[in-house]
Order: sequence, then structure tokens, then C-alpha cells
Amino acid sequence: MALEARTVYFDSPGSENTEAVLQIAKKRAEELGIKTIVVASTKGNTAVKAMEVFQGYRVIVVSHVTGFSEPNVQEFTPENRKIVESKGGTIITAAHAFAGLSRAMRLKHNMYLLGEIVADTLRIFGQGAKVACEIALMAADSGLVPSGEDVIAIGGTGSGADTALVVKAANTHRFFDLRVKEILCKPHF
Repeated sequence: MALEARTVYFDSPGSENTEAVLQIAKKRAEELGIKTIVVASTKGNTAVKAMEVFQGYRVIVVSHVTGFSEPNVQEFTPENRKIVESKGGTIITAAHAFAGLSRAMRLKHNMYLLGEIVADTLRIFGQGAKVACEIALMAADSGLVPSGEDVIAIGGTGSGADTALVVKAANTHRFFDLRVKEILCKPHF
């Protein structure tokens, strides 16, 4: 048996693709019966748009950790947090699955560790693909997505969304159980 699925390639990465990504992801979620959407959002703008598109779905938003851009600063705005939560979305704020201590070692000692190497390897498919894989791990680590559940994970390059994947979620400590089942859309580099 063979399965045929469509992949959409965008001319360039970035936020100008956000609306199309959300619509592509929703269509495929409907086709596959997937009810959980995991979306990356730094300031919350993409999360608010996702809440509008994915009404009736379980939407899990993964934000940057407090202090990502500078110490003690949370980039996800209180206004966007209120909107997402009022529409039933759940927001995870946790250390990046591929960064954490690896990034600290790189920044202080200029040395790369496994998490950074895995992240850089996934970036060969694009920044959004790396992000989508990482947030699926983080959602499983938080207990909001069971390991082994198919979800649609949405990531981007810089701001907005430009990539959507169908992913079988896994916990970070079982990273090699993660499966990218379908690439729904991504930038064409």
C-alpha cells in the first residue's frame, strides 16, 4: 500500500507564509483526524492566528523561555497570552529541547555539544523543520502530548510560520523515537 501526500514549497522563508501554513495544516489535520496542533510562537502573534484557524482543536503553543533574548525578559506578550488562554490554548514555556546546557556551553566556552549538533543537522531541512521537531519533543516532555501520538507541528524561520510537519511525538530522552511522518509545507531553499 502506498500513501500519497502533497507538500507545498514556499519561495522564501518567513512570516508571509503563516496564513497559508495554518490552512495547509488544518486541511491535513482534518484528512488524518489529528486533533492536536503544536505551534511555536515567540511573541504570541502566530499563536493568536492559530487559535482563530484551529477552533475545536487542541492547540499547544510552545514559547521561548524567559531570558532567551535577554535576562528576565519573557517575549510572549501578556495580551497574546490572555487571548490564547481565553480561546482554550495551552502555552508551554520551557527550555528548548536541543539547547539548554548545550547552548550555555557554546556561548561560554565556544564548544558544541550534542543538542546543538542535532539542531544544526535538522536545519538542513530548514529552521522551521528543526523548530517543529523540537516543539513536538517539548510538548511530550510537558505531558501535554503522549509519546507516540501523531500531531501537526508548526514552526518557522525568524517570525511567523513557514513549516508544518506531521510528527509522531516522543520525549526528548527518547529522541530517536520521534518520527517525521509527513512534510506538509516548508520553504524551498
